Amino acid sequence: MNPVYKRILLKLSGESLQENGIRGIDTEALLSITKEIYDIWRLGCEVGIVIGGGNIFRGSERNRKVIERVSGDYMGMLATVINGLALQNSLETCGAITRVLSALEMRQLCEPYIRRRAIRHIEKGRIVIFVGGTGSPYFTTDTAAALKAAEIGAEIILKATKVDGVYSDDPKHNPEATRFEKLSYQEVLDRKLKIMDSAAIALCMENDIPIAVFDLFQKENLKKIVCGAGIRTLITNEEKRS
Repeated sequence: MNPVYKRILLKLSGESLQENGIRGIDTEALLSITKEIYDIWRLGCEVGIVIGGGNIFRGSERNRKVIERVSGDYMGMLATVINGLALQNSLETCGAITRVLSALEMRQLCEPYIRRRAIRHIEKGRIVIFVGGTGSPYFTTDTAAALKAAEIGAEIILKATKVDGVYSDDPKHNPEATRFEKLSYQEVLDRKLKIMDSAAIALCMENDIPIAVFDLFQKENLKKIVCGAGIRTLITNEEKRS
């Protein structure tokens, strides 16, 4: 199998690291994700990863009477650092070469994010894990993924979920829901589909970065997608839908 994308940006939610909604990092989930990422790295893909922190702390779920919005967002950013370090260790156990770059400065744990440094690491074949979100409150890790993809010149954003694409309705509750093969950015915004936040979609639209929404836990699906196959919903600037 040969990859059709040379440089990709993988967006992982923090929830992908937890089991059955239980807060924290589930070892089996972490190992499963590690195997999928390691396989595409071995194919020769240049890999950047933006990871969320919702399995540890989600700013939007804070008690607003106790924790204000800005503090809650910074706490969520710190949670992404924990997840990034866990993923780094798991990948390196497999033999991958990695770097963790943080939008929040914490030199004892990871390198500060500098665009040229990030690109250089990627060019040298290192998996770069971006943590700390955008480094500013009021922005999600979806927006961070769109920003990093644009900054490093990623050819596509691979949005990992627990379903095999974007549906017309929640497939868990509506058996009649249908999966879209393709969507335009404008359709995503018009339909108010909860794929990524509107700021992230707008950034991808402006920079013409396609988004593939896929099931991370379907074995070898990530590898198939980077090779031009696999089950996913592709979001692009094209107007014609299927």
